[in-house]
Parts: sequence; C-alpha cells; structure tokens
Amino acid sequence: MIAHSQIDPSIMQDAKSFCAWLVTGRDTLRKGDRTRIDLMIAGSRFLGEHPLDRLTVSVICKSAGVAHGTFYLYFKDRNDLAGAVLGAFVDYVQLQMRSAARCEGDATRNTTLAYMRVFEANPVLMKSLVAGGDTFPEARAAFQRLNHDWIEAVVRHAMRSDAGDMRSKSDLMRRAYALGGMVDQYLTALFVTEDPWVRELSQDRTEVLDMLTDLWKRGMAP
Repeated sequence: MIAHSQIDPSIMQDAKSFCAWLVTGRDTLRKGDRTRIDLMIAGSRFLGEHPLDRLTVSVICKSAGVAHGTFYLYFKDRNDLAGAVLGAFVDYVQLQMRSAARCEGDATRNTTLAYMRVFEANPVLMKSLVAGGDTFPEARAAFQRLNHDWIEAVVRHAMRSDAGDMRSKSDLMRRAYALGGMVDQYLTALFVTEDPWVRELSQDRTEVLDMLTDLWKRGMAP
C-alpha cells in the first residue's frame, strides 16, 4: 500500500468503507426502507468476499436477518439485488473520486490515487463490475455507467484546457475510454488476479501512481 505520509490527508479523511457509507443515515429511515438497506448491506458484504455467481437469496436473507419471503418485497431476484448493490457501489466510487478531485494538489493524481485505493480495498466488488457483465447484465450496466460518467467529467475538464482547442470532443472521449481501459486492466492484474509479474513491478505504489497519472496526462494532452 501507499504510505499514509504520501497521501493528501483530506483524501484519507473523506474515504469510508462501502458498507459504512451504505449504512449512513439508516436509523432515520422508515422500517421498510431500513429493511431494504439491510438487504443491500448484506449483499455488499457478500460481494465484497465472493463472486457474483455465488450470490443466493437464502444467504442474503440469513445475513440480513429477514424472512425469505420478505426479500421479494424489495427485489425481484438476486440479479436485482446485485444491480442495486453495484449501482450503489458505482455511486460510492464516484463520490470518492470527486472528493479527491476537490482536494489540494494535482487533481489527476488525486483522483487516480482515490481509484487505486478503492480498487485495492474492494477487489472482489471491482471484479464484479469489471468482469461480471458476461453473466450479470446488471454488473455490465453499472460498470458502463461508472466509465461513462467519469469519462464525461475528464473530457469536460480537458475541453477547458489547451487540449480542448486542439482536439475534438469525440477524440478526447476515445482517448479517455482507452486510457480508462488501460488503468482498469493494470489494476485488475495487480489487485484482482494478482498477476505475479505485475505485482513484482508494482511493489512501490507511489511509482505505480506516478505512472498511471503520467499516462492520463500524456494521453489527454494537446
């Protein structure tokens, strides 16, 4: 992991675990809304440790402490729950990156760091997003929304810089999609599949952060 001394303190303070973020404000909700949140929290905990294809309604109900029939008052099936959890996880990831972008210092580096930290802390959930689309269309939709929303933000920023004078929006969008795919592939190899060669090359997380930041900047430059 990157040493805390190398991380902007405000980025550290803004970060919460996904489950802790989900439970925020739960006690102020009506009973039915609390039950729905409890099912989502149980789903998020399960998907934080297990792949999507092992998710079952029975396991979630037992973890949430609700009757099996109660589940279907809130979700159609396990796919519906997975879609809700992954959709909320996308919101959480975006919040972490937007918070990092507002921190002092280099916005590109800060947001890349925030994404790396979320990836490292939630490798199974990130795997569900990145690779779960083959069997779970809800996962594919959530990941595509994460990509699109963030790339739109990156391109809006680029359009306000010199790059906006030199490149069309379509060109900038293509570049951002390609760069985002490269970053996801690298972080998946590092934190999810744990490729031994990538891990060996990535022992210094600050060097990895510098490299990924440089890729973004060079790829989006005029």
